[in-house]
Amino acid sequence: MSNGPNRILDEFARLMTDAAGAAQGVRREMETIFRTQAERILNSMDVVQREEFEAMRDMAAKARSENTSLAKKIDALEERIALLEASKATEAAGKPPSSPGLKK
Repeated sequence: MSNGPNRILDEFARLMTDAAGAAQGVRREMETIFRTQAERILNSMDVVQREEFEAMRDMAAKARSENTSLAKKIDALEERIALLEASKATEAAGKPPSSPGLKK
């Protein structure tokens, strides 16, 4: 008779193990179904994929840094032009104005 309660407990443990395995199977199946439905919905919404978004973000960051670099170069060139114009104006102020039609 000592086999009776142990046998019942063994059967109960086996039943719980089978139930846990079945529950895991159901969980995996539900995750798969949910993931498939979510992908279908996202594809129909014309949502950009993460890889494409990251590539565009990297391109925008590169363009932004290039714009900053070019803006600095433009500022330096404008400053140089201003200095050249100022030196020409200084030189022209020191010389008498020449008339194109008059000869000396």
